[in-house]
Amino acid sequence: MPLELEKLSEAFIGAAIAVHKELGPEFIESIYEKSLQIECRSRGLLAEFQKEIQVEYRGQLVGTHRIDVLIENQLIVELKAIKALEDIHFAQVSSYLRATKLKHGLLLNFASSTLTIKRVI
Repeated sequence: MPLELEKLSEAFIGAAIAVHKELGPEFIESIYEKSLQIECRSRGLLAEFQKEIQVEYRGQLVGTHRIDVLIENQLIVELKAIKALEDIHFAQVSSYLRATKLKHGLLLNFASSTLTIKRVI
């Protein structure tokens, strides 16, 4: 049985792999983000970067989150350039999913020799 949003996820992951192959693991997160903007545009992916979303409690606005990347209004992507992913990073993506009522997220870490990709559902 195929995963939901499999083609969309694969399209974005392909863009991220291309960026990682060209730049390697030595840069800060903002460099990868700007490179992904270029790569997504060249591949025709509708991607919003640093998308601000509202968080509500009992129907009242209590704060905002800023999502690194929102793909096609369906897939949340959190970018990292750190030594290792930790539970808090998965929790961060989960909170974005709850706030947006979306179901699918990706957590990417560019700071390893091969791009680390984790699905958060």
